[in-house]
Amino acid sequence: METMANRLATATSPYLLQHVDNPVDWREWGDDAFAEARQRGVPIFLSVGYAACHWCHVMAHESFEDDATAAQLNADFVCVKVDREERPDVDAVYMEATVAMTGHGGWPMTVVLDHEGSPFFAGTYFPDRPRGGQPSLRQVLTAVGEAWRDRQDDVRRVAGQLREHLARQVSAAGTPLTEADLDAAVATLADDFDEDRGGFGGAPKFPPSMVLEFLRRRPADERARRMLDRTLEAMARGGLHDQLGGGFARYSVDAGWVVPHFEKMLYDNAQLVGLYARSGGALGGRVARGTADFLLRELRTPEGGLASALDADSEGEEGRFYVWTPGQLEEVLGTDDGRWATDLFDVNGTFEHGTSTLQLPRDPDDWARFDDVRVRLLAARETRVRPARDDKVVAAWNGLAIAGLCDAGRLLGREEYVDAALEAGRLLVDAHLVDGRLRRVSRDGRAGAPGGVLEDYGAVAGGFLALCGVGGEAEWLDHATALLDRALELFRADDGGFFDTPSDGERLVSRPRDPGDNASPSGTSATIHALIAAHALTGDSRWRDAADEAISTVGLLATRAPRFAGWSLAAAQADADGAPEIAVVGPVGPARDALEHRARSWPGAVVVVADGPRDDIPLLLGRDAVGGLPAAYVCRHQVCAAPVTQPDDFPTRRPSLN
Repeated sequence: METMANRLATATSPYLLQHVDNPVDWREWGDDAFAEARQRGVPIFLSVGYAACHWCHVMAHESFEDDATAAQLNADFVCVKVDREERPDVDAVYMEATVAMTGHGGWPMTVVLDHEGSPFFAGTYFPDRPRGGQPSLRQVLTAVGEAWRDRQDDVRRVAGQLREHLARQVSAAGTPLTEADLDAAVATLADDFDEDRGGFGGAPKFPPSMVLEFLRRRPADERARRMLDRTLEAMARGGLHDQLGGGFARYSVDAGWVVPHFEKMLYDNAQLVGLYARSGGALGGRVARGTADFLLRELRTPEGGLASALDADSEGEEGRFYVWTPGQLEEVLGTDDGRWATDLFDVNGTFEHGTSTLQLPRDPDDWARFDDVRVRLLAARETRVRPARDDKVVAAWNGLAIAGLCDAGRLLGREEYVDAALEAGRLLVDAHLVDGRLRRVSRDGRAGAPGGVLEDYGAVAGGFLALCGVGGEAEWLDHATALLDRALELFRADDGGFFDTPSDGERLVSRPRDPGDNASPSGTSATIHALIAAHALTGDSRWRDAADEAISTVGLLATRAPRFAGWSLAAAQADADGAPEIAVVGPVGPARDALEHRARSWPGAVVVVADGPRDDIPLLLGRDAVGGLPAAYVCRHQVCAAPVTQPDDFPTRRPSLN
């Protein structure tokens, strides 16, 4: 039999490459797998996960590395492995089926398909032996195999019902979000807000980055400000935040942000670096710097992109790289500093085996001592076995990171962050833009086969517009608007919303369309923001019209479940407030930096900075320094106030039309 290495060895996904040596005869998703399933008369066993997924590793070790389980899988199924980060379209279709069948979803995801791709069984993690009332994977395989062979009528009935459910498309046409709708969304969020510990709901808690940006755009709303400030501080002080190396873990398993699920994802940190920088203050600046430094130190690839994730596990244990005991602290720091650090970081057995995550419940009494201790502990931690890195570059997440690094770099006065954003943007142009279309992933500078989905087009366009904003270079505006033209051509629905996959893409059981945000912005909300920014920079009304139509399709979700529509709500809030387009022009120096800082601190503003007027960026047309001094032109919908040369002179009201 052809060996597994011959099946997956050419994959670009590190997750698939982790399974090259499994005795399971895995294949990649594609027509060949379905053709073989038809020829052999067996179903498809589909396993979906990602490289940093802890329980994916557990299931692989327990079952997919087991010879007996592999023999059963190879005999009775054609086995297909999918990286959900590389193929979010496949993941979305079958996650919807899994939730419909079981009431919940997650990864690893386990789905069995007929020869047309219709699911008739779905679940998530299955152990290697019966445990806690849950059947073993081999028991599941036996039952599913028997159903396929002996009860074809049942299989066809279930598959047909699910196929009909998945293929059902509902028009999302609605009306624009009003200020009353935005107020109601805040009230709904307040009902779900954890007053004591920040965040929304109970455990587990995920960073609500997009919702927090919506709340940040309501500075006069005391409820919104309280929820924003409490959550930002709670996340920053808890174990979710890496107090030594910077950056955030994917989520907290408890309601108090103490114990994280230790994997670190680019999409979380890409959003949080900009959010903390824009939120300002000593805490915001410190956390944003640490997060940006983490991105550049640990996720940057040799080609200038940003890798997808760091694993949760090392040496076979989750979190081993990050946790400490009092004795370990004293061993590194000595008795006095060790005891000081034990108290400061609240090391009291919050994790397993007497270890603790590091928290910072209060500011240290001596910041110089803190910095010295942090550097020494970080150096000691570097001698440990590091978690693995998923080094594929995902287009959408790099687009988010570019935008976040641009804001952090300019607001914090750290030009190296902007330089890193420019390098990432160049990689996206050089490797991911192929014949005017985006590729979803690259690795080692080589683009993978999967085409970009809507979130790639929206987030990358947004990142390119951010690069235009920091340097006034029209090249980035041209790349962004070309991508938005493609998005409107390939993804737009009849009601003004968007599908997640292109009209000429691979035909799956259904064409995914989910406007709801998850851990990162949905394709729809990412595209809305890019359309708004493109309109601000160009004045072209078709971008604004498309954004307004798309926002109206999210209205029902935004009012009923605002936690899953934070990015669309943020766009609607900026529109309701008349958030400005701001051109800052003049010679480089502290005076221009001060104007730019004020401009970027304005919630929802679209900002472009340049040495002087440009005729290839309409917002810069005719904009020049005033009396030799850098000047800011604050406009709303292409109606501008008189230019100002001092940050304190920025207008606060809508400019007069006269």
